[in-house]
Amino acid sequence: METVPLCLDHPPEVVNAGVGVHGVSTAHDVFRLPDLWQLHLYSYAGRLSVAGTVHPIRPGHVSLIPPDTEAHFHYRGRSEHLYAHLRLPGTGAGHRVPLMQDAQAEGPLLARLLRHAVTAMPVSAARASAEVWAVLWHIAQLPRAGSEEPGRQHPVVAAAQAYVEEHLAEPLPVPDIARSAGVSHTHLTRLFRAETGLTVVAYVRRRRLARARHLLQASTLPIPAVAAAVGIADLQAFNKACRRELGAGPRAVRATRAL
Repeated sequence: METVPLCLDHPPEVVNAGVGVHGVSTAHDVFRLPDLWQLHLYSYAGRLSVAGTVHPIRPGHVSLIPPDTEAHFHYRGRSEHLYAHLRLPGTGAGHRVPLMQDAQAEGPLLARLLRHAVTAMPVSAARASAEVWAVLWHIAQLPRAGSEEPGRQHPVVAAAQAYVEEHLAEPLPVPDIARSAGVSHTHLTRLFRAETGLTVVAYVRRRRLARARHLLQASTLPIPAVAAAVGIADLQAFNKACRRELGAGPRAVRATRAL
């Protein structure tokens, strides 16, 4: 078993979360949870065998083992990991993720979220489940070389989109967006059009106006403040952008909130 299905439409139900310590009295454990998934984030080196497939364990690696699956852990002395045992109520295609993968730069974030889940568990299982849900989403989006998973974003496009979302109220020249994603202007433009069907400029405009629609319909912010909040401080330009992207001027868009 090398990959597992993961549906994240609904939050998991975390039954237990903690810090596992193994390899003290034995160098080999066989572990199976009949009804629960096992999520592990490792801080040791060892070996995991599942359904005849051997997965090297290294610090910063994360594994997801489905319910009723026998897992063989082989240790090299005292071995510690963060874990959560959980149920996944979601159904459907969802994602297909490696049973074991390197969390890479996400490792420290996953560790913080899992530690939050561990400390929240005695007080609020709902809070622990929320933290683990975030972990699972990060795991589902970890970059994988050669991945052909349908709907999976190219990591450069994902990085560029994240930068856009964080800076919608500021100028967003394409070279700055490309620099944030670690590629050239030309390369980002090519990837963006292939993945989204839009130019970077058109995507930025769409995201600005989607946020503007929300603020116009859900808040009482004055229209000039809405325009500034989405990076279009010139009211004439904002009116034009609203008509082009939303089909009506800002006052008309605001009026639709009562409908």
